Amino acid sequence: MPSGMTLYEELMTAARADPFLPVASLIFLLAIIHTFLTPFFSSWAHRLEAAHAERVRKGEAPVNEEGRSADFRAAALHFLGEVEAVFGIWAFVLFYAFVLWPGKGWAFATAYMETADYAAAARLVADPSAPGARILASPKYLEPLFVFVIMAIASSRPVFATASAFLRRVAGLFGGSPFARWTVVLCVAPLLGSLITEPAAMTIAALMLAEFFLEFRPSDRFRYATLGLLFVNVSIGGTLTHFAAPPVVMVAGIWGWSTQHMLVHFGLKAVLAIVLSTVVYGLLFRREFKELAGRADPALRPESSTVVPAWVVLAHFAMMAWTVLMLVGHHGALLMAGLLVFLTFTVATPQWQSPVRLRGPLLVAFFLASLVIHGGLQSWWISPVLSRLGELELFFGATILTAFNDNAAITYLASQVPAMSDGSAVARSLQFAVLAGAVTGGGLTVIANAPNPAGQSILARHYGTGISPVRLFLWAAFPTAVAAACFLLLPR
Repeated sequence: MPSGMTLYEELMTAARADPFLPVASLIFLLAIIHTFLTPFFSSWAHRLEAAHAERVRKGEAPVNEEGRSADFRAAALHFLGEVEAVFGIWAFVLFYAFVLWPGKGWAFATAYMETADYAAAARLVADPSAPGARILASPKYLEPLFVFVIMAIASSRPVFATASAFLRRVAGLFGGSPFARWTVVLCVAPLLGSLITEPAAMTIAALMLAEFFLEFRPSDRFRYATLGLLFVNVSIGGTLTHFAAPPVVMVAGIWGWSTQHMLVHFGLKAVLAIVLSTVVYGLLFRREFKELAGRADPALRPESSTVVPAWVVLAHFAMMAWTVLMLVGHHGALLMAGLLVFLTFTVATPQWQSPVRLRGPLLVAFFLASLVIHGGLQSWWISPVLSRLGELELFFGATILTAFNDNAAITYLASQVPAMSDGSAVARSLQFAVLAGAVTGGGLTVIANAPNPAGQSILARHYGTGISPVRLFLWAAFPTAVAAACFLLLPR
């Protein structure tokens, strides 16, 4: 970094050195704005569908032999209204911007999309014959692949039934009321993310909330409070260990953090924040819990009479453990091999399986891969910003930046700043600030934390035409503030 330069001067120098970088950031900004417009596109699509259905009823629209017909405009608007598709749509815009930009072109565009690494793409184009220049899949795409596989396994019947039974028993210790069950799901499931990974915890918690609470049509306030609380709790709940939360994995090895370090410096504060926020929101909606109990008692919902054998459950958890180990070891091919084993196992044990859910995991993986593509071009402005912040400024800066970029990307970029890795007491304070800030802000938006799209994908059908980013932000603000207070005010 040039010495003596202000932030503005450094950003202008970087922009003049490579004018494409500001263009890439503008495309990323437009993608973020698009996420706020997804409910509008979904609502528009529903109106067009209703109008087309009326034309079909009157015989004014063509139909096929089976009597089916669709409005292409409505289908296109539905696609524009899918949160998981937004960043992928703008990734195509970015691709063609590369193609049309002088000095970049098709070769650079394809190289960048393959690697999600700007510098590596330049080297690949300069010398495509270099050993190892072409790779099957960039390590940067490993996290989307991991989320895809772990979501598929975590949503399987043996895993979900086991986790559900465990959480029911814990809730039973506190009386088993709807309030107790809701509180346990939102407290215990996120903390399990420190063992079974955050995406798996998000999947299990979202499935339970959908089946036992949101299905009974609670108020909008309850639904958004639950969603905001879930996102924040999962984001901070993965900090009890050094291997389960993506933003922690990005820096634990570089900064020499162990599970003991995480538990002492982050985990206990996260537990307190989760319990406080959940209890406050639970008390806020105590009347609604009584109404939910009157509509249908979740404890009395029928369960399958076929008990899943212990060896099948153990096999599923072994496959989850394999997936985590392959993520930690950066073995993408073996990770995908584990998915094939899982799919084969479900075919061989159909009587103890439910249909494998792949649509949601695929959409979430597409979302995260697209975010990796955009995020790989943002370090030109994020790194200079982070390097100029003090401890308190860094905490709040990371919290805010996380809302507009995956928190794992924020911690990764921070790990590349020399002042944060020199082993000094100041560096350790900055390390704490950036990770605490990144996980604190991980519930403010769908894109702030890798597991959030998984929760959004599972719960979206309970939110009308789509989840409102503004309402999510507002209801996530309180638990975010509680987490910030716990991380900043409690002794380390």
